[in-house]
Amino acid sequence: MNIVVLVKQVPDSGGERSLRSDDGTVDRGGASNVISEIDENAIEAALKLKEAHGGEVTIVTMGPSQAAESIRKALSMGPDKAVHIVDDGLHGSCALSTSKVLAAAVKTLSPDLVVTGAAATDSVSGVMPHMLGERLGLATLTGARKLTVDGSTVTIERQTEEGYEVVTGSTPAVVSVWDTINEPRYPSFKGIMEAKKKPVQTLTIADLGISADEVGFAGASTAVVEHSKRPPRQGGTRVTDEGEGGVKLVEFLASEKFV
Repeated sequence: MNIVVLVKQVPDSGGERSLRSDDGTVDRGGASNVISEIDENAIEAALKLKEAHGGEVTIVTMGPSQAAESIRKALSMGPDKAVHIVDDGLHGSCALSTSKVLAAAVKTLSPDLVVTGAAATDSVSGVMPHMLGERLGLATLTGARKLTVDGSTVTIERQTEEGYEVVTGSTPAVVSVWDTINEPRYPSFKGIMEAKKKPVQTLTIADLGISADEVGFAGASTAVVEHSKRPPRQGGTRVTDEGEGGVKLVEFLASEKFV
């Protein structure tokens, strides 16, 4: 099987995250950047399919030059090669233009399966798998907690609030996974050393036949108009019960529109 896994480098969710004051984009320069957590589950899912069916796994990343660190980390887990889309003109791209760039890169690889995380940990929008499937004209099976492939048939258990749904489709297809699907493997020392030698192809928007006005701020369909940091946490309100505690509690809840 020819499997492509989309990997995004994001600011570590365990640290402080902020937006840049000059253009409202995510401040990646001042953050500790890592692979988006659920993308590691997507990598693991792809590797398990490779182990079961053979083939190769290719990592595809769109991001600045520093994203190369996350590409090498991804490769150290076991994938065979990577494609890094890096271009200054991509800065400020919205989800729509990002999906256009990623779809163009994926098309060059002619995969049987495209595996993604269900949502990135920086935006948590969860729209990219759907947009990518639409642009590629492929069946899109989203929110998988289990993934199997039998010949040209892809089957997932789609995680829902009530349980799960069984969804099937035919390859080529796009599949997004949740972190409940598996436990990602840790890179071994051998894997880390081998990752340094694995091929990484670098592409620009010109290589993909995309013009500068289709991406970045020029091609963005959305924009951050205003932003501010979350206010510091303040002390709570204490209700002293002097015979009317219940009334005071209800009044407080009503003032906060809980009742």
